[in-house]
Amino acid sequence: MVALLLSTTSVAFLHALAPDHWLPFAMLAKSSRWSVNRLMWITTLAGIGHVVSSLILGSIGLMLGFSLSKLQATEAARAHVAIWLLIGFGVAYALWGLKHAMHPHPHLELKQALQLYAIRRMWTLFAVVVFGPCEPLIPLMFLAYPSGVLAIVQVSVVFSVVTVAMVVIQSVLTFIGVEWIRLSIVQRYAHALSGLVIALTGIVVLVFQF
Repeated sequence: MVALLLSTTSVAFLHALAPDHWLPFAMLAKSSRWSVNRLMWITTLAGIGHVVSSLILGSIGLMLGFSLSKLQATEAARAHVAIWLLIGFGVAYALWGLKHAMHPHPHLELKQALQLYAIRRMWTLFAVVVFGPCEPLIPLMFLAYPSGVLAIVQVSVVFSVVTVAMVVIQSVLTFIGVEWIRLSIVQRYAHALSGLVIALTGIVVLVFQF
């Protein structure tokens, strides 16, 4: 059990290093001018949702006696779709940001519209991350299954805590780092650059999947 929990901690840590777990949130926080506290709350909720979706699928699979290969195939399909959704989100955001940069003096109604768009972007990215699976979690749940329900719970809790903590910490540290960039051209094209980085993040992850 000790070896399994140590392995779970290591796998969760390495899994959460993938940039699609935290970089999009840091870039969106930069372009939307979020506070650190807001970023922490959003990434915490997104991290929990990200883990819970796989926890539910794994639990259903164990109760119904599904094979591990079948669940892994489902998770792989979800991961592929989620990456393409992330790329699409980044491209759409970059194009919108480029258009927005052409209007450097927005009037009041446009400012209100920008706030509405910021909320929509936040929830869209949140949905994409939650939809994306934690691929290593279900195999770990299957490994814990012979040791009983308590073992499954312990593995699930350890994996969840480490993953969520990593998502929050990396998002906040990256956000603090990019906040040091104060160039006027970066400020003007912040939305477009953020969208570009998000799209490139998805492309890099997609390439490494193959």
